[in-house]
Amino acid sequence: MSLFRTKNIENMLAAGRTGSLKKVLGPVDLVLMGIGAIIGTGIFVLTGTGALTAGPALTLSFIIAAMACGFAALCYAEFASTIPVSGSIYTYSYATLGEIVAWIIGWDLMLEYGLASSAVSVGWSGYFQSLAAGFGMHLPAAITAAPGSVPGVTTFINLPAVVIMLLITWVLSYGVRESARINNLMVAIKIGVVLLFIAVGVWHVKPANWTPFMPFGTSGMFNAAALVFFAFIGFDAVTSAAEEVRNPGRDLPIGIIGSLIVCTLLYVAVAAIMTGIVPFAQFAGVDHPVSLALQYAGQNWVAGFVDLGAILGMTTVILVMTYGQTRITYAMSRDGLLPPLLSRIHPTHKTPFAGTWIIGAIFAVIAGFVPLGVLAELINIGTLSAFALVSVAVLVLRRTRPDLPRAFRVPGAPVVPLISAGLCLFLMAHLQAATWIAFVVWLAIGMVIYFTYARRNALLHKHG
Repeated sequence: MSLFRTKNIENMLAAGRTGSLKKVLGPVDLVLMGIGAIIGTGIFVLTGTGALTAGPALTLSFIIAAMACGFAALCYAEFASTIPVSGSIYTYSYATLGEIVAWIIGWDLMLEYGLASSAVSVGWSGYFQSLAAGFGMHLPAAITAAPGSVPGVTTFINLPAVVIMLLITWVLSYGVRESARINNLMVAIKIGVVLLFIAVGVWHVKPANWTPFMPFGTSGMFNAAALVFFAFIGFDAVTSAAEEVRNPGRDLPIGIIGSLIVCTLLYVAVAAIMTGIVPFAQFAGVDHPVSLALQYAGQNWVAGFVDLGAILGMTTVILVMTYGQTRITYAMSRDGLLPPLLSRIHPTHKTPFAGTWIIGAIFAVIAGFVPLGVLAELINIGTLSAFALVSVAVLVLRRTRPDLPRAFRVPGAPVVPLISAGLCLFLMAHLQAATWIAFVVWLAIGMVIYFTYARRNALLHKHG
């Protein structure tokens, strides 16, 4: 009954090869899935908040956050190509660091995937209501936001956020191939919108707005990096699709690293142009900074396209993050750590149908009744802790199973994985104390569930 019992990797690989999930995804699908998860709230909303924290040095903040993600992405790529099984870092840690660590990671990933879906749904609702207001349509105030989230206004539920979560859940329950097609179309549109902003905005940049470049010093730059780290969350969701990829050894590293590179280049370009058009102090209280920059430049017609791109961008984030959550839950249920209903495969759609709807309904309720600020607090710390652990786990697997075939290997090991873990811990140190307290409470709840249900129902316990 060791807390650190590990799963047999050969058995995991065999289960992945003979599983019931359809193997229909290729490298283009995976790159677009990663972009779909990454480009959303981060580029359309957080850029304004980040500019207030770092000033024009926001571009460096994005690069620092991208470096932390990039090193972690290399570690993810090695694991994904070595153990192409559903479950992402949860699965990898179960094979290397033991069951208790795997449970903690799986519990952490619920913060990343599930709460990110809910948080982005709330952001989606705001942009949707803004777009609808442009056509003269206004929802009753009572159904536009979570209770207590709008000072001086009586609100009961964020109905648009609930509706979009349930619509995405329906799409995911129908089939992964169909979900990927919808995602690919929306990703293509939103990349076009971002490129349109760059092409138009670059002509309105005033270099004087970049001075002083670092008004809040290095501390402001690092604090902004810890904040905009949220903008890169999602590339790891690609690994959740491992059992549905035709050639995982080759395609998963392409999807992980390719999507991160594309998004980093776009983020840095948008941040530089945005702060070059608008003096950074004017982003205070603005939840549509990219649109504001275009309006400031007198390009209102492009700003309308950006609002549409923001809605599509957030839709793909919800789609991919909810997908990742359902596959993490599927893997944990299949291992006995969660109830078996969550891993039951639909005979026609070949998806964890009941599990998808249960997860979607839970986070739809959270999106409807919990304010955005509360949701956002926990997401980054859960993700950073998971990234730090995967960086350690890749070194453990190198030592314990050097014989495993690896289609991709992290270059510069052990230095690169150690740098990855160090950067993640460094960014975690720049998060607020309230976030740490909430994180500890979340882990405590997870430990109660583990010791009362998961540990005694785990297949490793039942089958020795």
